[in-house]
Amino acid sequence: MGSIRLEKVTKAFGDHVVIPSIDLEINNGEFVVFVGPSGCGKSTLLRLIAGLEDVSGGRILIDGDDATEKPPAKRGLAMVFQSYALYPHMSVRANIGFPLKMAGADKAEVNKKVEDAASILNLTDYLERKPRALSGGQRQRVAIGRAIVRSPECFLFDEPLSNLDAALRVNMRLEISELHQQLGATSIYVTHDQVEAMTMADKIVVLRAGNIEQVGSPLELYRSPANLFVAGFIGSPKMNFIEGKIAAGHNAHTIGIRPEHLSLSTESGEWEGKVAVAEHLGSDTFLHVDVPGLGHMTTRTDGEVPVRYGDKVFITPDTERLYRFDDQGLAIQAETS
Repeated sequence: MGSIRLEKVTKAFGDHVVIPSIDLEINNGEFVVFVGPSGCGKSTLLRLIAGLEDVSGGRILIDGDDATEKPPAKRGLAMVFQSYALYPHMSVRANIGFPLKMAGADKAEVNKKVEDAASILNLTDYLERKPRALSGGQRQRVAIGRAIVRSPECFLFDEPLSNLDAALRVNMRLEISELHQQLGATSIYVTHDQVEAMTMADKIVVLRAGNIEQVGSPLELYRSPANLFVAGFIGSPKMNFIEGKIAAGHNAHTIGIRPEHLSLSTESGEWEGKVAVAEHLGSDTFLHVDVPGLGHMTTRTDGEVPVRYGDKVFITPDTERLYRFDDQGLAIQAETS
């Protein structure tokens, strides 16, 4: 229950092809995150699965059954939108129970499922309030509750945290992850935030221009990116890239080195540069260093490092942690332990 398979799924709006052709397997109970830059097709792909958009070609199978032509209500899925889409004149209780009421469920069943969902989401004390009396995080939980009461085979989340402030995003990220563990249902989650993807996913699908660049666990993508795009997109701060003679010396067109694999010294090292920006974050410091001939390099170092803007520093790469890419941007071999 809850498995989804896409077979050569395509989508075009007139002459504009948004999804050229995608094959993808999502297993029962997985938390799968679609991630990529704006316009990469991730929300369109989610809407195709939900049935909110018609496919231009290919098939969508849910639990082995062809659901390509099924309307959204017949797919056994529940979607949580970016804009909470709550009814402002209804109480929290009425909002959560609305799908069941529309489906003709009796009042006792509706109340039982609403109260169960409210208990899971810590909304019991707010059931009689209107949405305007709730915080952004509470409103999002109401929207999730409205999905839970339908007992779906799969939850679909379309950038559900993008309207929340930074602190609430972290809290809701944890709550959604815990909810997934509790319910065990398949979840597909769309975000442009690779930190959300890394911290929440069992499996990440990296998209660019409607194509899948790589599929794998967060650590698989971090440690073994398939190409330059994935290497630059997954990881914060981003991987540093170097071309030219240095890359050629490693039999590559481009080499990549993550910020944590660059050591810092104020006395000596392989490359000399000047600190352009120092971001002191407490436990870590991110130094953005201008290195003549290489450009802008970012290193992650100890939070107590006494370095500031304009200081001369030396950085040295761990040559055992280099990533090599060919002239097509494909990984040659990730020399990483």
